[in-house]
Amino acid sequence: MTSDPEILFERRGAAGLVTLNRPQALNAVTLGMVRALRRQLDAWRDDPAVTRIVLMGAGGKAFSAGGDIRQIYDLGKAGRQREALDFFREEYQLNTVIKKYPKPYVSLYDGIVMGGGIGLSIHGSHRVAGDRFLFAMPEVNIGFFPDIGGTWFLPRMPGELGTYCAVTGERLRAEDAVAAGIATHRVASERFAELLEGLCGAVPVDALLAAFASPPAMGSVSGRRAEIDCWFAGDRVEAILHNLDTAGQGTDEAASRAASLAATIRSRSPTSLRIALEQVRRGRQLSLEDCMKTEYRIVSRILYGHDFYEGVRAVIVDKDNAPRWKPATLAEVGESEIARYFAPVTDELDLP
Repeated sequence: MTSDPEILFERRGAAGLVTLNRPQALNAVTLGMVRALRRQLDAWRDDPAVTRIVLMGAGGKAFSAGGDIRQIYDLGKAGRQREALDFFREEYQLNTVIKKYPKPYVSLYDGIVMGGGIGLSIHGSHRVAGDRFLFAMPEVNIGFFPDIGGTWFLPRMPGELGTYCAVTGERLRAEDAVAAGIATHRVASERFAELLEGLCGAVPVDALLAAFASPPAMGSVSGRRAEIDCWFAGDRVEAILHNLDTAGQGTDEAASRAASLAATIRSRSPTSLRIALEQVRRGRQLSLEDCMKTEYRIVSRILYGHDFYEGVRAVIVDKDNAPRWKPATLAEVGESEIARYFAPVTDELDLP
């Protein structure tokens, strides 16, 4: 076994085991973890004794709750945005390495998985959701945007589920994650130890996971696909809000859901909402590499703006949950301003 305090590596049988090891921080991803994982994946790629990679989170509560946003916040507030951008550059490069990895790459989700944790897993070949699985991309709630490949995988979710996740930050459980393609298999949590033991053996990964997987089941979100596809259609946030407002005028459960979702969206950063919707719409036509380059362009502007720091202050630092967004309304965020986030930067993302 080799280790860094934040991330552990072990070769067990045929598997290269990776454990995200910051349980006190819900396994939030740091630059050191990104660099260590990249080095280890490069080494295991050429090791014939390792036939598959298995990624887990320590502590039982979370696979990974995302990137270490507080660290990024502190760097930006100190005027060290260039250092913060190093994290995103190397994180996005690692996401691309995982997408192209030549061996089975299995992530075992049994707990919270958000943001940067999704980036370390969703680009891999196999993603297994346990009973405690909980997915979300809540970045618009902190003045950020759904990155780590969200521009790629969100528009490739069925119907408008990706749009729904991007602009609301709402959560998906295991059944919905399989239906949406976030997870490839659903396995009971009590069988994870047995599954891990099997993954360390010689049985082909596809056959093993098929033997352990629970049958498909309808989730609370995927069961509402028709209304989500209707409400979240449109190329402007205002169009989505209009759909929700219209649906929310009734007295049934659907109307109550629509009204609640509209209120949720209106609480998010107007700039982030426009960026997120534009990502999902543009990403349909882009390659993964172009999606990652697009996200690096966006984050290169976000880190020099206002809303990210205000959102983190409100949710993580002061915890008053009362962000003061600038601009404060969708009407004040013009199309030309959003186009600026997607424009080329001097220091473009270089990909392996």
